[in-house]
Amino acid sequence: MISLTRLNGSRFVLNAELIRTVEASPDSVVTLVNGDRFIVAETPEEIVRRAIEYGRALRSMLPPD
Repeated sequence: MISLTRLNGSRFVLNAELIRTVEASPDSVVTLVNGDRFIVAETPEEIVRRAIEYGRALRSMLPPD
């Protein structure tokens, strides 16, 4: 899960695994696999960074091979 900020300043948590696309137009628009869209204050680069960080945190919880 990643924390994001709506343009009105309210914070919410989004399941990063559901993100299909992130666009800048000029505000950042996050589109989910189900078609829902969120306009957020973070830049696309920041959203991608947080999603990667989230994925790394999940993989670090896996038991060793």
